[in-house]
Amino acid sequence: MTAPMTAPSLAIEVRGLKKSFKELRVLRGVDFDVARGSVFALLGSNGAGKTTLVKILSTLLRADAGSCRVDGFDIDAHPAEVRESISLTGQFSAVDEMLTGRENLVLMARLRHQRDPGAVADRLLERFSLAEAGGRRVGTYSGGMRRRLDIAMSLIGDPAVIFLDEPTTGLDPQARIEVWRAIAALARGGATVLLTTQYLEEAEQLADRIAILHEGRIIANGTLDELQRLLPPAKVEYVEKQPTLEEVFLAVVGDGGERGAA
Repeated sequence: MTAPMTAPSLAIEVRGLKKSFKELRVLRGVDFDVARGSVFALLGSNGAGKTTLVKILSTLLRADAGSCRVDGFDIDAHPAEVRESISLTGQFSAVDEMLTGRENLVLMARLRHQRDPGAVADRLLERFSLAEAGGRRVGTYSGGMRRRLDIAMSLIGDPAVIFLDEPTTGLDPQARIEVWRAIAALARGGATVLLTTQYLEEAEQLADRIAILHEGRIIANGTLDELQRLLPPAKVEYVEKQPTLEEVFLAVVGDGGERGAA
C-alpha cells in the first residue's frame, strides 16, 4: 500500500469539489476537513448533494473538479488504497434477509479475508447487542436491528473511515435511537465517521462538527456551539435561550439560497 501523503490528524480533506450531471450542477465547489477520530455530520435537505459527495469520496463516482484525500490517499491517484481504508453504509440495508445475522457477518468476513470469520461475527454481534438474535433469519429482524447489523458488517476489516449515508432513513423513532446508540459507540471506539442526514436532531445528538450543504455548497461549518452563535440568543422571560440547530439551519439555508441565486 502506498504511504499516505497527508497529516495524520485529518481523515478526510476536500477542496473545490465540483460535480454536474449534464446541466444540473450538484456540487459547486465544496471544501471541508474531517479530523481523525471524530463524527462529522453533513446536513442538508433532499437534493442538496450529500449522496453524490459520499459516492465521490468512496470512489464510486468521479468528480469534475477539485481534490479529495481519504485516510491520506488521493481518491483519483490511489482509489484502491482508499477502498481498503473505508466502509460505506448506504441509505438502504445491504443485508441478506434469507441468512441469519451471524451468517451475514461470517460471509462478509470471508469476503474480506479475515482470519477467523466466526470469531469476527461473534464479536460484532456482541458489540451491537445482536448476540441473542444472531441465529435468527434477518427477515425476522426489526428495522433498527437490520440497520445495526448493516453497520456491523461495514466494520469488518477495521476500516479507518466509515461513511454512513442517511443511516436512519425510513426508520421509526425507536429504531432511530437504536442506530444512534450504535453510531455513538463507534465514536467512543475512536472511529472516524462521516454521517449524512436530513434529521437535525441526529446531527445535534451525534456530531462533533456539523456542515450544512445547500445547493451544492457548504454554507456553514462548525461545532454545534459555533453554529448556534451564528444567531443571537433569544430572551424568554429574562433568560437567554440559545437558538436550536433547526433555527440555525433555516436561517443559514435562507441566506445561502439568496447567495446561490446571485
